[in-house]
Amino acid sequence: MARTEQVLVLEPQHELKFRGPFTDVVTATLKLTNPTERNVCFKVKTTAPRRYCVRPNSGIIDAKNSVNVSVMLQPFDYDPNEKSKHKFMVQSMLAPYDMTDMEGVWKEAKPEELMDSKLRCAFEMPLENDKTHESESNKTVSSSTSSVKTELSSLPKSSSTSLDDGEGKKIMEECKRLQMEVLRLREENKQIREDDGLRKRKVTSMGAPHSSSSVMATSTMRDEGLGARVLAFCVLFFVIGVIIGKLAL
Repeated sequence: MARTEQVLVLEPQHELKFRGPFTDVVTATLKLTNPTERNVCFKVKTTAPRRYCVRPNSGIIDAKNSVNVSVMLQPFDYDPNEKSKHKFMVQSMLAPYDMTDMEGVWKEAKPEELMDSKLRCAFEMPLENDKTHESESNKTVSSSTSSVKTELSSLPKSSSTSLDDGEGKKIMEECKRLQMEVLRLREENKQIREDDGLRKRKVTSMGAPHSSSSVMATSTMRDEGLGARVLAFCVLFFVIGVIIGKLAL
């Protein structure tokens, strides 16, 4: 008796392609689509089980749904003169409505209920022009790196030693001092905001006559703190500019 025609739609239909180099695991994806109104059980088998890892290798595809099967080829020594004889078979059957044990269903299935599709495997190496392009890219990166090294080596030694130990130490101390000043100003600004909130609460309780003078005092303190911060940042940027200028000489 002839077997039932495959109900699953396979992508690709006839051939799984694996593209090298094959020094690492190469994965091909097989998409199984169930266009029917019934759930379908499936199994994926291969003639070379030690060379491939298939996930998932079996399962159930719900009606109108799809499953992606990852076929992972293990690393091996590729011989371009050797043609691949590996094959895969996708076996399927309509899932019974009262199915409880999938393995039991496969064991009890009748031959006429089983459907299968076969796929062959093909190994491909990158095209020569791809290799050439990759080689040219590597050469470009290598030449750029060499150019940068040459430019760095051609810089006058004075650029790295233009600052003596005394000047460098003074600049570092000045930077640390400015950083401490910035931190101090941040704390003062935080305290001003807290005091501002406290004064506002007091003004609300005491009435409007005192509110204007309190707001003016708070604005004055805030402006003073802001001015000090701006001044500190200006000095810091000036020092950094001096450092960069001396290094550039």
